[in-house]
Amino acid sequence: MSTIEQTSAERRREYERRQRTRQNTALRGRDRRGSEGSASPERRKIRFSLLSIGKGLDVPFVLIILVLLVIGLTMMFSASYPVAYYELGDSYYYLKRQLIFAVIGLAVMIAISYVDYHYYHRFSALILGVSYLALVLVLIMPAQEGGVHRWIGIGDVFGIQASEISKFAIILFLAHWGSRYYDRMDTFKYGILPAAGVLASTAFLLLMEPHYSCIVIISILTVIMLFVSGIKLKWLIIGGIALVAVIILLWTTGLLTYAMERMDGWGQALVYKDNDQWQQTWQTRNSLYAIGSGGLFGLGLGQSRQKYLYLPEPQNDFVFAIVCEELGLVGAALILLIFALLVWRGVVISLRARDRFGKLLGIGLISHIGLQVILNILVITDWLPNTGISLPFFSYGGSSLLTLMFEMGVILSVSRTSNIEKS
Repeated sequence: MSTIEQTSAERRREYERRQRTRQNTALRGRDRRGSEGSASPERRKIRFSLLSIGKGLDVPFVLIILVLLVIGLTMMFSASYPVAYYELGDSYYYLKRQLIFAVIGLAVMIAISYVDYHYYHRFSALILGVSYLALVLVLIMPAQEGGVHRWIGIGDVFGIQASEISKFAIILFLAHWGSRYYDRMDTFKYGILPAAGVLASTAFLLLMEPHYSCIVIISILTVIMLFVSGIKLKWLIIGGIALVAVIILLWTTGLLTYAMERMDGWGQALVYKDNDQWQQTWQTRNSLYAIGSGGLFGLGLGQSRQKYLYLPEPQNDFVFAIVCEELGLVGAALILLIFALLVWRGVVISLRARDRFGKLLGIGLISHIGLQVILNILVITDWLPNTGISLPFFSYGGSSLLTLMFEMGVILSVSRTSNIEKS
């Protein structure tokens, strides 16, 4: 082979080697871009999580809360504008105030979600003490309408309902106690005695207000917390018998006179016996009229008739009666379904928490929401005596809404460390 031919072959081999090098370099570059760039599914997943509503927030839970909040504000305004115009001269009075509290509540929820929920574990006793202080302080405040003591006024603009603090404090304390002494919760000393002491002392202060509906709520919440903490069923049965004995004792001593008055006419709102019963059951009776008038699909948004000064305080505890009248059975059922989804998602978050305290705290807080929804529906349909149980996200009330959003923030804090997908 000539020298010229050898040189040409060497050049051709060198050219092919360089081409292979360029191709390998290009392939490595594409692989690197695929592993680091937007084409990678894992990278897209992480990036979506970072762009979602805060790092690690449970997006389905937040979306359900937003849906309930929007529907709640809409229905509260629809139920309240006639009475707001008649009594205050401003149809938007309740909406404007509730909207302010809703915005503040959302900010509180997001902020609290960034606070490690284990801090509440450390300060559970202190928070319980604050709730006692609030319940004592409210007793020395001037009485509100009806002679009750329930609000701690802050100027003429805002008031704090002491009972809202006590609900959270009891849930927190029982979650703390149940996680710390989980292996001994089936004993009287560690299972029944501390819970009974906290419940009895809180119920006594609430009895002085009086606020019987809150006593019912914290009693049921205590049973739920003890049950999920592993207490034996026999202790719950014994506790129930003891509670019935205490109620009978209070009734015979005349300390439940206010409660007996609220029970007068219960279950007989549509039975007209005398003028006193007619007046006593006025609100419940018009609630039933509203629910019955709605039919299957309702009269239409804004078309309620009972809110025009027939149903007293339609923006508060009986707002769901207006929901039934305007949206009908179908609309009311869909709203209850959304509430059920919220409770379900809260339970999922709680059960997948990384520690027992997170599980118990989440279960307690989401049970509070579900319990109030059930009790509110039972009251407006006359299955329970007419007493003050608000509907979460719907009933008018600043302190109640802020407390509710705070509790949702705590559940979101639990969700940040839960073993579930966040996006």
